[in-house]
Amino acid sequence: MGRVRSGLVSARPLLLPLVFHSLAYIVSANLEGDALHSLRISLKDPNNVLQSWDPTLVNPCTWFHVTCNNENSVIRVDLGNAALSGQLVSQLGLLKNLQYLELYSNNISGPIPNDLGNLTNLVSLDLYLNSFSGPIPDTLGKLTKLRFLRLNNNSLTGTIPMSLTNITALQVLDLSNNRLSGPVPDNGSFSLFTPISFANNLNLCGPVTGEPCPGAPPFSPPPPFVPPSRVASPGDSNPTGAIAGGVAIGAALLFAVPAIGFAWWRRRKPQEHFFDVPAEEDPEVHLGQLKRFSLRELQVATDYFNNKNILGRGGFGKVYKGRLADGSLVAVKRLKEERTPGGELQFQTEVEMISMAVHRNLLRLRGFCMTPTERLLVYPYMANGSVASCLRERLPSEPPLDWPTRKRIALGSARGLSYLHDHCDPKIIHRDVKAANILLDEEFVAVVGDFGLAKLMDYKDTHVTTAVRGTIGHIAPEYLSTGKSSEKTDVFGYGIMLLELITGQRAFDLARLANDDDVMLLDWVKGLLKEKKLEMLVDPDLQTNYVESEVEQLIQVALLCTQSSPMDRPKMSEVVRMLEGDGLAEKWEEWQKVEVVRQELDLAPPRNSEWILDSTDNLRAVELSGPR
Repeated sequence: MGRVRSGLVSARPLLLPLVFHSLAYIVSANLEGDALHSLRISLKDPNNVLQSWDPTLVNPCTWFHVTCNNENSVIRVDLGNAALSGQLVSQLGLLKNLQYLELYSNNISGPIPNDLGNLTNLVSLDLYLNSFSGPIPDTLGKLTKLRFLRLNNNSLTGTIPMSLTNITALQVLDLSNNRLSGPVPDNGSFSLFTPISFANNLNLCGPVTGEPCPGAPPFSPPPPFVPPSRVASPGDSNPTGAIAGGVAIGAALLFAVPAIGFAWWRRRKPQEHFFDVPAEEDPEVHLGQLKRFSLRELQVATDYFNNKNILGRGGFGKVYKGRLADGSLVAVKRLKEERTPGGELQFQTEVEMISMAVHRNLLRLRGFCMTPTERLLVYPYMANGSVASCLRERLPSEPPLDWPTRKRIALGSARGLSYLHDHCDPKIIHRDVKAANILLDEEFVAVVGDFGLAKLMDYKDTHVTTAVRGTIGHIAPEYLSTGKSSEKTDVFGYGIMLLELITGQRAFDLARLANDDDVMLLDWVKGLLKEKKLEMLVDPDLQTNYVESEVEQLIQVALLCTQSSPMDRPKMSEVVRMLEGDGLAEKWEEWQKVEVVRQELDLAPPRNSEWILDSTDNLRAVELSGPR
């Protein structure tokens, strides 16, 4: 007994650190969760993008739009372009490990909290295109790791804090389109190596802007230097002196006129200015037929990334329609994540990998652009947009996608994904397969877009990433729970895309709640199959212009692809064969037998008995293995 007590006593010092570490983790996670929940309460969220922010969870790492590191500490909050309004809260200052705070393009108002100055690990603060008012907090000067500060297009007032010049890591500073006034601080930190924009403010002044401040002498170029020996007095008739004086004056005008012209042009042109500084480039990286575009080239092509040229936006950034100097139309994808130091070579390598994936059903990469502040990819322009836009955003005058076209889209996109999985070395996992990423050329041939971008954006990570990339309703259950992606996560997304093609519906749609239907498309489809309402599954735009047996076959393929276990899902190469008429009946019959046996062996009553479609037009009650 004594030995037992002694063992317990000696083990106590080893257990205490573990207990304290666990307690510290729980306290830290709760603090961060409470801080983000306070933000949720303070914001108005008409589209329910914060629906997953559940305060009863131990930590917020499972919430959408929140990314955590390996220690389950919040490092990123992505809420850009989410139609949010309301105000920020001071509790955001408790997110001590936060690196990216993305709240751009909303309607958030009120002051910028001083407590943001406590986020000393912050790398990027994007609050542009909101309605913030009041002064820029002086505390932001404590963010010494900050590289990207965008506060443009708000209603900020007051002066620019001198403390901002303490941020030596700053790469981009945009304060344009506000109501700021007074002198622009300048201690040498704001140089031409930092793209800065102060345009369209109330009354900024100082050397950086070129506008003199009240009471300060006007800025003027220094007088031209004329050697004393060459200066002629008024009465000097020496022709050599006169010639020298004339040359000096001419030289001064030669340099002064362009400077004056540039200053006039800069005052007259209110738009944001970009500095196209060449990035590091490794001569060993050969990009074949890819063209390396200059930033200026793509600015001109897209009218300086004008909003009227936006073709779409998503998790990777915005896509702009552009016209190059040769007249050809292109789609320019402006990646939203910023460059990390030393990543130039890796970025080029990943771009090269994407460019080598050449297949009729894959979107061809035409070129790229890389500067210290921008990463852009250039693709051919797809005349008929995306499958999602054709299904749900077409004009009344435009005909709907007919059934033969939908079948070709299903087969073409399957072939493209199969090529990525089986013919690329290393294989490329898409991680966001959906109707919005299947594009249509002028002949309505399906091409898979956005492939390789997940790897491109996560190049600093391993195959396991803390940032789950994807779209609600398309994400495979194992990817959502573990963060591990594989080709089978693409198969799941493809199955949901097939259901989009058949039904015309969104994969996740809160509007279905109005009819007491499931918000998830997969669950909605299963519910209709249970009620033997096959005709209600088909897109009403098709009316009766479809082949019922072919609809059944596509539903069978979709359900095989969306099984909860990734091991049970077919490979994309098998999907291609099934769509071509080889092996679907056998695969479907085999799967149904397994499901029936599984249900018979289940001793507990099933939670939700649902219906599936068999290959003989009959409906049978079995337990589906898809995600609930």
